[in-house]
Amino acid sequence: MAEMTLLSPADLDAHAARIERDGYTILERVIEPELLSALADDLARIERDEHIVPAENPFEGTRTVRIYNLLARGELYGRVAEHPAALPLVERVLDRGCLVSSLSSIAIDPGESAQPIHADDQIMPVPKPHVAFVCNTMWAVTDFVEENGATRLVPGSHKADRSPIPFEEMPSIPAEMPRGSVLVWHGSLWHGGGANQSPSRRLGIAMNYCAGFIRQQENQQLGIPLETVKGFSPRLRKLCGFGIYKGLIGHIDKCSPADLLDGTGPRPVVGVMK
Repeated sequence: MAEMTLLSPADLDAHAARIERDGYTILERVIEPELLSALADDLARIERDEHIVPAENPFEGTRTVRIYNLLARGELYGRVAEHPAALPLVERVLDRGCLVSSLSSIAIDPGESAQPIHADDQIMPVPKPHVAFVCNTMWAVTDFVEENGATRLVPGSHKADRSPIPFEEMPSIPAEMPRGSVLVWHGSLWHGGGANQSPSRRLGIAMNYCAGFIRQQENQQLGIPLETVKGFSPRLRKLCGFGIYKGLIGHIDKCSPADLLDGTGPRPVVGVMK
C-alpha cells in the first residue's frame, strides 16, 4: 500500500491560514492511490447497477452524474469522512465537534457547461462575512484541470458582505490539482463546477462538513420512534426535522424524509443540489 501523507502541525497552520486569507487551499496528493481506485470502481458499480443518470436542471448539471448518501452505501465511504489527511484541517476550520453534512460523488461528463457560481452557506439567513459554519472538501479521484471541469473559485469571496446572485457572471479561477488531492474551502467561498471541454469524465467526491452546533438540542430523529412520528401532523413532522429547509437541508437522496414515513415512494426535489 502507498504511504499515507499526513500534515504536520506546521502544515496545518499554513493551510488554515490560507483558508482564512483566500477562502480555500489544496492538499496535493494526500489520498492513497489504491483508495482512489477502489472508490472509482465502486462508484461505477453503483451508477451501473442503480441506473443513475444526470439531473435535468442547470444547477446539478444535465451531463453530471451525482450519487448521494454515500455513507449508506458501504464501509468504503467511511474512510472518506474520517480520512486523517483531510479531516484535521476541517477540524481547524470548524473545530473537533464538526459533523458530516453530506457525502456524494460528482462526475462531470464531456460537454457539461459550467455550474452557476454559488456559496455553500448562502441559504443560511446570517449577515456576511461570518465565521465558518460550513467547511467543504472535494477529492480529486481523477486529475482536475481547467479543460475537464475543475472546480472554479473566486478567491477571497468568503469575506464578501453578500452571497452571489444566481447566474451572476464574475471572474473565477480553476482549482487545478492532480489525482489524489483535496480542495478544502470555507463555506462562504463563491465557487462552482467548471465546464468539461475535454473528452474525459472528471470524477470528484464532495465530502462536506458543518459546525456541530447546527443541529437540534435533542436528537428527534432517533429519540422518537418512527411509528410515533407517522402519527404526527405534517407541520409537527417538519418541526421535528422530518422535512427539508429551502429545498436542500435535510434531504435523503434529494427527497424529503416524509417520503420514508408515508411509504409514498421517493419524490425528488428538482434542482435541490449543488
